[in-house]
Amino acid sequence: MSAQIHCVTVETDDPYALASWWAEVLDRKLPDDDHPGDPEAMLVAPDGHGPDLLFVSVGERHGKGAFHLDLHPAEGTRDAEVERLLGLGATPVADRRRPDGTGWVVLADPEGNEFCVCRGAAERAASH
Repeated sequence: MSAQIHCVTVETDDPYALASWWAEVLDRKLPDDDHPGDPEAMLVAPDGHGPDLLFVSVGERHGKGAFHLDLHPAEGTRDAEVERLLGLGATPVADRRRPDGTGWVVLADPEGNEFCVCRGAAERAASH
């Protein structure tokens, strides 16, 4: 028997705004009953695959970042995904790409929560 991740909870000052940004990044939809000013907003995993993301309003944050995600592109390359995310308003934090094509890029969402963009499945398979 083992545990499974049901959802990842993200502490934020504005759940709806941050959930909306991540909905664009992950190509997910906010439920119709989530609205600006609500104390929480949920991004449900498509077809029940993967954890849901729950954005909650908190009085006081508990550290540098309220969470950390590692992403990889569903299609295409890591570098193309980095450019797409920068176009959506992510900010660069650190470039950990290596000359051999491995590595990742650290970005931050609009509230400063850091996340990494890793190579996609095709890029990983090509290096083997």
